[in-house]
Amino acid sequence: MKRLFLAFLSLLLLAGCAQQSTTQTSSPAKDTSLAKLPALKPGEAVATFAAGCFWCIEEQFESLKGVREVVSGYAGGELENPTYEQVGTDQTGHAEAVQIYYDPTVIPYDTLLTALFAGHDPTTPNRQGPDIGTQYRSMAFYRTPEEKVAIDAAIKRTNASGHFDNPVVTEVVSFKAFYPAEVYHQGYYRAHPENPYVENVSKPKVEKFRKAMAGWLK
Repeated sequence: MKRLFLAFLSLLLLAGCAQQSTTQTSSPAKDTSLAKLPALKPGEAVATFAAGCFWCIEEQFESLKGVREVVSGYAGGELENPTYEQVGTDQTGHAEAVQIYYDPTVIPYDTLLTALFAGHDPTTPNRQGPDIGTQYRSMAFYRTPEEKVAIDAAIKRTNASGHFDNPVVTEVVSFKAFYPAEVYHQGYYRAHPENPYVENVSKPKVEKFRKAMAGWLK
């Protein structure tokens, strides 16, 4: 009985990114307008990845040297300018994603790929922890043939490392479009440290990431 109670309590506490965020949107103080993408600076490059709830992934990449800004949003589907609620239906084809604006002379693309695979479990199809659905699938979007080669090589290295028990299922997809999420999602990890999902799911993942990428932290 105690075990059943603890399991039930865990389900309530660790309600996924989608449920937590939907609850938060009920407040009129939340800015639900779509965020704007920053202008690309000279010499800067852009990378786009999906790896589960974007609150966590945004914070992970924001902590790396050479990364100027990370935007949470949606990619991989066909619907233009989707809302969080639309993506949450699991019907748009979009995944929660992040777009990273970085200086490639400071942090190479290969290092961003290392960070990607250090930051989530790329072996669980359509799932990251308590978050289940195609919107939480693992994806790496390439803009050039060279980036595709780099992604394929990173997946091969990750599989060969034996770090995961199962093979990587990250989708390698040609980049088409990235749509920024609502303003209230941007910087959510730092703005809401008291959120049960952030505290119990995102924070442990961020801390694990920072240990793995210690040499690249700001």
